[in-house]
Amino acid sequence: MHVHRQTQSLGAAEDLQLGLRLLNGTRGRHDDPSIRQIEEPLLRIYRPQPTVAFGQRDSRLEGFSAAQRAAQRHGFEPVVRRAGGRAAAYNQGSLIIDHIEPAADPVRESQARFSAFAELYARALRIAGIDSRIGPLPDEYCYGEHSVHGVCAETPDVRVKIIGTAQRQIATGWLFSSSIIVENGPTIRRVLTETYSAMGLQWDPLTAGAANDVAPKVTVEQVESAILEVYAQNWELTQWSPLLS
Repeated sequence: MHVHRQTQSLGAAEDLQLGLRLLNGTRGRHDDPSIRQIEEPLLRIYRPQPTVAFGQRDSRLEGFSAAQRAAQRHGFEPVVRRAGGRAAAYNQGSLIIDHIEPAADPVRESQARFSAFAELYARALRIAGIDSRIGPLPDEYCYGEHSVHGVCAETPDVRVKIIGTAQRQIATGWLFSSSIIVENGPTIRRVLTETYSAMGLQWDPLTAGAANDVAPKVTVEQVESAILEVYAQNWELTQWSPLLS
């Protein structure tokens, strides 16, 4: 498996677009001459700029414009992602993991991927010292059956959603993208509170936070190292850049 550790964010919209460009790389270089052809599985890891990634359904709500302005007031760039789900927020205290694979039939295992990646990333979080569980929290933001949440050891009633996932398929491959919120939980909670309120969506703000809300000593670097450790148990990892320019 190739690993692309993106050292610097390109900006909220550009980072999302690069994921789609890399997915299109499974078609061949002729679609995007600046991207190498993706012939093997590719793992892309980066720390994003402050972003509120709205879902397609969000963009059709009456309060969407107000929600965009709320995100901007908090210093988050609003973008609309191509995948499903509701609004999710992340910033420099987060990791984005894009797993891209060429596939002859990318739809066939699409539902199974949610479960498999939840298991993989929950295992990585445990290595990093986080008591992580799989399954949605009641009234969580961007609800998902395979969300990964963390539990506070000292106060088990304190549980926060740590990982949200989404995927996209084209005829030649698939992209599975995961946002892992490690630090800056209060900031994430505040921006989601205002954006969801603007859109009239009901949820429990206590479900929003970061991994270090339940495991105070954990860092982004530790989580990234744990993820690479788990991947190395399943693939031979090679550092590689998919970008030609």
